[in-house]
Amino acid sequence: MTVQARARNRSGGRAARREIRTAPKFDMLPGLERNIPLCEVMDGAQVEKIDNASMDILENVGVQFRDSIALEDWKKAGAKVDGEIVYLDRGLVRELIKTIPETFTYHARNPKNNVKLGGKNAVFVPMTGAPFLRDLDDVRRNPTLDDLAMFHKLSHMMPALHSSAHHIVEPYDHPISQRHLRITYSSMKHSDKMFMGMTTSPKNAEDVLDMCAILFGEDFIDQNPVTTGNCNGNSPLVWDEVMLGAMRAFCRRNQPVLCSPFVLGGANTPASVPATVAQLNAEALSALAYTQVIRKGAPAIYGHYLSTVSMKSGAPMAGTPEISLMNFMIGQMARFYKVPWRTSNTLGGAKTLDAQSGYESATTLSAVTHAGANYIWHSAGWNEAGMHCSVAKFVVDAEQCAMAYRMAEGPKWHDFDTALKAVPDVGPGGHYLGHPHTQENFQEAFFMPELFDNNSIEQWIAEGSKEITARALEHARKLLKEYEEPKLDDAKNEELLDYIARREREIPAADALNQSH
Repeated sequence: MTVQARARNRSGGRAARREIRTAPKFDMLPGLERNIPLCEVMDGAQVEKIDNASMDILENVGVQFRDSIALEDWKKAGAKVDGEIVYLDRGLVRELIKTIPETFTYHARNPKNNVKLGGKNAVFVPMTGAPFLRDLDDVRRNPTLDDLAMFHKLSHMMPALHSSAHHIVEPYDHPISQRHLRITYSSMKHSDKMFMGMTTSPKNAEDVLDMCAILFGEDFIDQNPVTTGNCNGNSPLVWDEVMLGAMRAFCRRNQPVLCSPFVLGGANTPASVPATVAQLNAEALSALAYTQVIRKGAPAIYGHYLSTVSMKSGAPMAGTPEISLMNFMIGQMARFYKVPWRTSNTLGGAKTLDAQSGYESATTLSAVTHAGANYIWHSAGWNEAGMHCSVAKFVVDAEQCAMAYRMAEGPKWHDFDTALKAVPDVGPGGHYLGHPHTQENFQEAFFMPELFDNNSIEQWIAEGSKEITARALEHARKLLKEYEEPKLDDAKNEELLDYIARREREIPAADALNQSH
């Protein structure tokens, strides 16, 4: 072989390797294993002070359980029950929450997408519950089932998102009473990552779990987490019948629930960060303890939704310093009790994907990453205090999560010695751009965002002066064009569709949640 031929071969090989490195990657990142220090804003005495205050609330103020079954369960468990108020002895609470698994593994339809949760392990999950969307043309409108499918497809394509969630947006073209069936099927069909299960009524929760049993097998889900339910508390100190019924449905079948007090700081909690955390902690502990009354050893997650309230308008605020501080503190409390914990991520009150939206979301993303959160929910799309999910913000947020993921992995030392050898090769006054080590490793060494524009202003103008929203929407369209559906097993797909058809015959179409069919 001639010298020229060998050179062409080497050049072709480098080009091929470069093409592989720079090709778009849609495979899901493994669950995040955090390798940076935690931000802990309380010392040991302050953690114990919060714990003691929360236990005092549980023992002396009590928690209202507006559910006759739960009240009977608590009586049998040895709690003091007076009407609907349950007074929980701290010893009973500590004994119950000891059986919550500190870590567990979520099983996805595609086993390659299984993820571990708890301890150092975390996942990013998209937002849910938006009654509006900003679509591919950035128009704010009511969503449909096709819009929901679009977000599930985008969730599948974004490497840093570990879940397709559930009702990212509300599909208004289906009756409320039957909507949960189509939402769950869309989560299962359009992505083979893990997903969330609807808890909008106990009956809805049972339907979701029946569909999970079809997809994974009843025996399998009895031993392995495959979905997640969220149960919101009514702060201050109330758990209602709907949430408790859904909680029982999930726990009985060994599926994790987020025990989530809904905090509007200063409105339904004291106007104090430490006192708010003490109340929230009591609320979360009461629900976590009840999960173990339902089924000892069932996985459960310390949850919350955090917002502070503007005393000017009464509107919830996002990205405030107090929300960050509360996340740091709640992380410490969850680790004190040795349970996994959930937070909310890229929240924003802005009406468009503007600077306010970016600042709000980035502030909280940084805080929850350094707080050591495990189940990082509402990680993509949230804007306008959750009133809409923005397609543009969805893909930008997902890339931000990928950047946070890279930061939280910590420095990579695997090629330190090899990289250091480049220093004498280049020497004083040289540059590393053409060095073989740079050519081989630049893609991995430094994160290069696709959606941020770092070119010169001349190049930016030449390319159409596109702002971030336009670039993000172009990117979303490209992803959807390249999307390939991860096909369900034909037999399971048919069984799921038969189940949906049967339940839609049994549940009357109505603009109300199904509570009785």
